Amino acid sequence: MPEKVALITGATGHLGQGVVKRLSQDYNQLAIHYYHNESLARSLKAEIEGQARKVVIFQADLTQEAGAEKLIKEVLTEFGQLDILVNMPGAIRNKPWDELTQSDWEDIIRSNLESSYFCLKQALPGMRARKSGRIINIGFHLVEHLGSFPGVTPYAVAKTGLLILTRTAAVAEVANNITVNMVSPGLIEGGDLPAGVKIKPGQVGRVEDIAEAVAFLASDRAAAITGINLMVAGTWKM
Repeated sequence: MPEKVALITGATGHLGQGVVKRLSQDYNQLAIHYYHNESLARSLKAEIEGQARKVVIFQADLTQEAGAEKLIKEVLTEFGQLDILVNMPGAIRNKPWDELTQSDWEDIIRSNLESSYFCLKQALPGMRARKSGRIINIGFHLVEHLGSFPGVTPYAVAKTGLLILTRTAAVAEVANNITVNMVSPGLIEGGDLPAGVKIKPGQVGRVEDIAEAVAFLASDRAAAITGINLMVAGTWKM
């Protein structure tokens, strides 16, 4: 395995766990971030320790820049470097847009957009110094099709902003050999499927599908790929 360090934020979420398990097959040094669920983070660590040589869990509130700064500093202190950053955290609430409270709106924007920005910003100096890095953000498969999203308005707003951030950083960091990409899931098995919607064959993906896309973009095979939004959504909304 390559001697690279991968940090997965929001690792205890449904998708995050799958990404951690997949990356443990390729990298033997993993940093697992959690916010609330320490017991699940420890269980996840125990599950993959047989594959990865070194697995360390970290707690931080990434909706505050101080939390992201603390996390990146702790990872660098523990491992000495950070090669791969996968930004996984993100809350979603299926609620009519005109019934959202200020707290609803701010929580979703902060967890989906601001947390990824803060982590990206804090990770870049070390990657620039090493002239190498992979950053993968998790998006939303409909961000390329701007339209009406009455049930998930702040989520769509946040993920659209994250796509703009992804492409801005990709252009800015190309000279530093740092790639910045987005993987955008559609409907996922085991996730929250929309109520009352008829799902057809080919419209629901697996966590493993998303994890494979992340693993590819994190690898040397994707060295010439940056600034893309890789939609892993089957035929949903096509």
